[in-house]
Amino acid sequence: MIRLGTRRSALATAQATWVADALRGLGHEVELVPIVTTGDVNRAPLEQIGGTGVFVSALRDALLADEIDIAVHSLKDLPTAPVDGLTIGAIPVREDPRDVLVARDGLTLGELPTGALVGTGSPRRVAQLDALGLGLELTGIRGNVDSRIAMVADGKLDAVVLARAGLARLGRLGEVTETLDPIQVLPAPGQGALGIECRAGDSTVLAALAPLEDSATRAAVTAERQLLATLEAGCTAPVGALAEVVEGEDGLELWLRGALGTDDGVQRLSANGPADDPVGVGRALASELLERT
Repeated sequence: MIRLGTRRSALATAQATWVADALRGLGHEVELVPIVTTGDVNRAPLEQIGGTGVFVSALRDALLADEIDIAVHSLKDLPTAPVDGLTIGAIPVREDPRDVLVARDGLTLGELPTGALVGTGSPRRVAQLDALGLGLELTGIRGNVDSRIAMVADGKLDAVVLARAGLARLGRLGEVTETLDPIQVLPAPGQGALGIECRAGDSTVLAALAPLEDSATRAAVTAERQLLATLEAGCTAPVGALAEVVEGEDGLELWLRGALGTDDGVQRLSANGPADDPVGVGRALASELLERT
């Protein structure tokens, strides 16, 4: 029996259930174990309570205490620093990493009027949306997908910006009024990808997770998260990143785009390198961004 720890939210449960079903399809027995995290019970802004890492600490504690065997994380919520005794046993194929708009009256970003009230709890989104110069009024929000979309339905907000992957996993893509082009708004590092964490020495669990691994997704998110780590920025920092593995003349290449919000606006750069050196690509782009700011 594999004990799979998950937060209780609808999205976390949907993600955990997807992993559980994949493992069951491979012949394993899986039990879901609900875990309550600090981020679930404290509704203060994330930057005040320790960043999005507050969603994962309780899961990691349960892993280290041998109360669960695996934990499923949204990689955009996972701190970049490793934890002794734990490892990411598998990173499955990624969902669409882009951000989306859910707006009143089916409006797109460009159709929202000047002064429209747009909700997002992400400094990354705020920095990039401000840089577009659309005259939007951006306001911080917290809560699950249901409560955020309800703010639009109830007329409290004109629109909210969310991760497309979450809506896809919840079967709510029909409520999206626009998928945002990464040229406008780069997603968070790791957005749309899941990280399945386990104890580093648990060879049985590692073997069970191996078929779920997608090497291209791991390379892409490793580069994105290395960019974040090299910038020494937390998960709530105004950093956007998106990488993809493509076929180059000399084999597989990794292309990485990054955006860093500063007092002067948003600095955007890109870099590329061998697909088997995602750490190097991420470090190189981060260094260049730091030189430009």
